[in-house]
This record gives sequence, C-alpha cells and structure tokens, in this order.
Amino acid sequence: MSDWDFLHDMHNEGYSPEQIADAAACGYNPWEQGDWDNIEEFIDDEAGWDSDSEPKNPTTLELWELLDELVETARNYFEVTGRHLPIYGELGELYGEAKYGIKRHKPYTRGSDGKLGNDFVEIKTISPFKTGNAVLVKRAGNFSKLLIVKISKDFEFKAKMLDRKSFGKGTGKHIKAKWSE
Repeated sequence: MSDWDFLHDMHNEGYSPEQIADAAACGYNPWEQGDWDNIEEFIDDEAGWDSDSEPKNPTTLELWELLDELVETARNYFEVTGRHLPIYGELGELYGEAKYGIKRHKPYTRGSDGKLGNDFVEIKTISPFKTGNAVLVKRAGNFSKLLIVKISKDFEFKAKMLDRKSFGKGTGKHIKAKWSE
C-alpha cells in the first residue's frame, strides 16, 4: 500500500472532495488521528503560532552567517543565469543591521528602515548592476541618518552613514545622495 492509498480509501468511505483535498494537502489522513471533533483543540491553541509573537532578535553572528549565505546564493544565481536576483535592497538592509546594529522596523513601515539609538535610519543600496553612484531618497521620509550600502560586482560591501542635515534644505521631492570614494 502506498503512502497515498488512503486518499482512495477516503473516497470509498464517502468523504467529501474537500476533505480528501485537505488530507492530500497535509500528506496524511487527519481523520485517522482519532475523533474529528477533537481537532478543535488544535485550532484554538494559538500558543505556538508565530503571527502573534514578537520577531526573533538574531545575534550579530547569525546575521553575518545569513548575509554570507544570501550573497553566495545571489552570486551563484548570477553566474548560472547571467541575471541578478531582486534581493539587493534586502542585502543592504541586512548588512546595515549586522554591521551597524540598526534595529529594522517591521516590513513595509513607511518613513525609514530602522533605528540606531534615537536616530531613524533610511537604508539605500547601490547594486552591482547599477551604472550610477547616486541614490534617491524621498524628502518626506522620517529619517535623520542615511546609510548608503554599495555592493560591488565582486559582491563586496561598503557603506557610508550620512546625516540628513548634510543635505541641506530643498524643495524637490527627493534628496539625491552621491557615493564618492
């Protein structure tokens, strides 16, 4: 008997197509685990769910190891396909978190990418395939520091932290910050 024969048995025993699909999705017959009425205790128990818990606070070593793995994946992908993964913004932010200790906000938070002490930090990345050495930042953003991370064609990282005050006041919608060695 194969691991999936129970699906045929369920059909023969009169289970609905939805119940059979649920069993196929989870890879085993949940109705064999005992009385179906007891399944409610698993649904109501939210203690182990990630959605309501605080995000993990990784160590700096874990961040560096993760960054190394992601960079290696991006490098291998480029070598095999000749294309870049759309991951460089995340790599820049992860680098800022690992190197500077920036505590990143939850995903999709507007205004800045994280905090460093009392300062809100916006992180912009210059990817290996970008031809220019400038980044654009929305002037309306809520940040006091700008971290520019530059990733070379050899996947080496450099970064510069700039004070927003150094850009001066302006009327445009964006601030243009140039990377200069």
